[in-house]
Amino acid sequence: MGLWDKLKGELIDIVEWLDDGRETMVYRFQRYQNEIKYGAKLVVRESQTAVFVNEGQLADVFTPGTYTLETKNLPILATLRGWKYGFNSPFKAEVYFVSTRTFTDRKWGTKNAIMLRDAEFGPVRLRAFGTFAIKVKDPATFIRQIVGTDGRFNVDEIGEQLRDMLVARFADVLGESKIPVLDLAGNYDELGRFITGRIQHDFDVFGLQVVMLMVENISLPPEVEEAMDKRTSMGVIGNLQAYTQFQAANAIDDAAKTPGGLAGAGIGMGMGLAMGGQMAQTMGAAQQATGGPGAPPPLPASAAFFMAVEGKQVGPLDLAGLQAKVAAGQLKSDTLVWKNGMAQWTPAGQVAELAGILASVPPPLPNA
Repeated sequence: MGLWDKLKGELIDIVEWLDDGRETMVYRFQRYQNEIKYGAKLVVRESQTAVFVNEGQLADVFTPGTYTLETKNLPILATLRGWKYGFNSPFKAEVYFVSTRTFTDRKWGTKNAIMLRDAEFGPVRLRAFGTFAIKVKDPATFIRQIVGTDGRFNVDEIGEQLRDMLVARFADVLGESKIPVLDLAGNYDELGRFITGRIQHDFDVFGLQVVMLMVENISLPPEVEEAMDKRTSMGVIGNLQAYTQFQAANAIDDAAKTPGGLAGAGIGMGMGLAMGGQMAQTMGAAQQATGGPGAPPPLPASAAFFMAVEGKQVGPLDLAGLQAKVAAGQLKSDTLVWKNGMAQWTPAGQVAELAGILASVPPPLPNA
């Protein structure tokens, strides 16, 4: 190898970008006066795209791989510079490396509450937040529309605008969905996928793609959530009188552990029990008036018996009627009786329900 070949080999540049930051989306290759030697090596790594710009015009775009920069590899740049017969000298061009990896864990959230009309609660205010992920879909469009001549473009420079676009679409989709507030938690995944599809058209304008959008939480104002908690607590408590007694028992136990506290706790406990009793009685009276759960069961009806008198069926008779038959001497221990539920006619003395009635009947006289 001659001296000239050796020097020529040492002058060949390597154009590459080693990404040292997780937030950089576009990096402009730093070269003195933007001069690149003929035959330089271009190294484009995975999750990268290299874009050549000549005097403000986008030229050739390179996907991952290693390239030798010659006229045949730079057809658009050669046309722009008027290289009809090739070239052997350094040339000026800007090289932008665009990161095509997915930028994850981008935060979004509503700055102000979203006003909606709910079927159960009426007008409500909702707040929501979550995460999303984006990537560069079209490097040339992204450089034209967003980056411009920025030498190092980070994702945070466009983060605020992307969040505003997401929130605007989210509010629109949430209002159109008509999903009840209490059912939103079961539709987070569906909302995320639907919003991703709806907003992609807006991101295409910038050469970006929404890879994923997640809804982490949708919440009501704190005062509304507090009222809902109280409503839930009332349903959990159920029997107010039993709950009051339980609280009183806990108060006695706590007071017993505190010296001198039992007497004072007794006064408070008595007042609590009295108030709880009054409230329980009031609620019970109201329930009884309306036939609610606190009303007593109806009085039991007297059993209806039939009896056999001189081979004929008499009845049905209630207890008062049976007592009259006992007084008349027609109902005795050996009189056959029957009621609904008995398998067959049975002597009255063998029926437990009639023992009290027959107790006043004297036994038969002994044989003389």
